Amino acid sequence: MGGVSLDNLRTLSWVVPTVLLLAAGLVSWRTLHWSAVGSVLLFAALNVAAGIYILNHLGDPRWSAGGEPPLSAPSFSETPMVGQFLEPLDAALNAVVGQVNAFLAFQQGLSVAMEFLAISGWALLAAFPLALLAVIISYINAQRRAADFKKYRATVDLLQEELAELKRQISAGNFVPAALPAGNQVRDARAEPQGVTPPGA
Repeated sequence: MGGVSLDNLRTLSWVVPTVLLLAAGLVSWRTLHWSAVGSVLLFAALNVAAGIYILNHLGDPRWSAGGEPPLSAPSFSETPMVGQFLEPLDAALNAVVGQVNAFLAFQQGLSVAMEFLAISGWALLAAFPLALLAVIISYINAQRRAADFKKYRATVDLLQEELAELKRQISAGNFVPAALPAGNQVRDARAEPQGVTPPGA
């Protein structure tokens, strides 16, 4: 991560959870609420990781981008006539200025790290109501599925009861299919002359 700038860290902490949320929504939109919770937690984790990384590299000049420029000590060693006698003063001033620059870099890095950690804290705070909402949505979906299954089960039980009743009627001989007319009672209209009334009609 040595080549990652401060702006890249901020961008990655937003882009990665967003891309994963969109991908999870495309794969399974029914669990999008849980994907949203996971994305928020991932966002918080990435910000914590960035904050810890910055704390471990507080003196890195990347965190002072846009801040105060480093201080520089004036040089007295180039003063005519007495410059060689002022070289110890230059060394002392450079040491002091170096300590001040290190403190400023530490302060700027600490400020940036606290910014990432604060964002992570807000994300975790937002994750609690979001997780509660996801639990409620999951409960409602589970109740709906249970009601649908209960209705389906009731329909299956009713059909099984009707089938069992039909089997009992067939076994007891109470099931009588619709009777067809006997063969000798069926008249052939083609064999009868037109206009003649058959006997017994």
